[in-house]
Amino acid sequence: MTETTGSSVSVSLADGLVLREAGPADLEQIGALLTERGEPGDALDHRLVVDDPDAGYPSCAVVVDGDRVVSTATLLDEEVRIGSVRLPAGQVELVATDSAYEGRGLVRALMRWAHDRSAARGHLVQVMIGIPYFYRLFGYEYAIDIPRTQAVRSLPTGEGTPTGEGALLLRAAGPADIPAVTALQDAAQAGFDVAVAHPEARWRWLLEHDASSLRVLERAGSVAAVGRITPPGEQMLLAEAAAVDEAAARELLRAAAALVPEGGLRVVHRAGTVTAAAWQEFLDDGPRRTAEQYYVRIPDVAVLLDRLRPLFWERLAAAGVDRVGRDVVISTFGAHYRIPVLADGLGEVVTGGPMQGPGLAKGAGVAPDQLPALLFGPHGIEGLARIRPDVYGTDEELFPVLFPPLTADFLSYYLPY
Repeated sequence: MTETTGSSVSVSLADGLVLREAGPADLEQIGALLTERGEPGDALDHRLVVDDPDAGYPSCAVVVDGDRVVSTATLLDEEVRIGSVRLPAGQVELVATDSAYEGRGLVRALMRWAHDRSAARGHLVQVMIGIPYFYRLFGYEYAIDIPRTQAVRSLPTGEGTPTGEGALLLRAAGPADIPAVTALQDAAQAGFDVAVAHPEARWRWLLEHDASSLRVLERAGSVAAVGRITPPGEQMLLAEAAAVDEAAARELLRAAAALVPEGGLRVVHRAGTVTAAAWQEFLDDGPRRTAEQYYVRIPDVAVLLDRLRPLFWERLAAAGVDRVGRDVVISTFGAHYRIPVLADGLGEVVTGGPMQGPGLAKGAGVAPDQLPALLFGPHGIEGLARIRPDVYGTDEELFPVLFPPLTADFLSYYLPY
């Protein structure tokens, strides 16, 4: 049974358990549960979210057994930019269940709450880093490559680095640095086809985050570079690095390396950025050994395709592909979607029933679990067609233009390792 009081939802589960919105009285128990089942810093991260006016306690739900919090999850607001189109999105984080209550469907119930809340907030997709395979049970599929980390094998010499009053200083970022840091990240992400930036609220959280420290490199009183650095240990990670020029990028690398034991620094590669170009000769460029990807969930295919119509039209116009008077047909086999091609753009998406043979309509077939990879991933329809028999496009001029391989850059609360 579900009861709604104002904007708060209470759901009765089996065995007398109740799922409801979290409140201030739950904070200590949630923190203890997250610490026990996750990482020591998770309790602080949760507090930063629920204490922030842009998120607050409505972003978190708990399952309680009487007064005892036994499971929890938090939904964060995100935005996914694909080309020139911006998609409101949600990300589920800070999920934990008391070990004595596992196997009772509590995470499934919390995921339903998160997806319902996400829909109510107008999110068109959900994205996340998550446990391998587990979140596929809730409609998520792997789609966007996580950039690999690379070991630093040598360092720039430091020749030409300013000294004295003009010296570069690596220091902890503060609230006054956020506009400059945001501008650096916007510039770094501008060259990617798909980008997820940090929302404004998260920059505030990252200033107090324990799992990484936000550092800026200052030059002549201005922020010249930024990066997130994990705490000292045998190895440290420098991630989300961005710089105004290659000189600042090299000095950021030197300054970060000075914080760790020799040979203990790894960096996250952001292909095509200033830092990637500046660091190339100093990194161990070994092959990637395992596939690592972000999850994407598409709750309503027609709504998402409709929002992406301007992007599809831009791609067609740029390639000079003329299909005026025809429909673009995309079948996920259990349903299909027609997008009319008009003289001045694409018409509204029309949803139809099952279509097992889209080739008869000169359409594309895409298994539903491959749709996130097609729309957001690095393979495009041609790459997916080479490895998936249930992904193909019969119009060999049209569909590679509509669904090309995409580059991506994803900034998230938690860093990929």
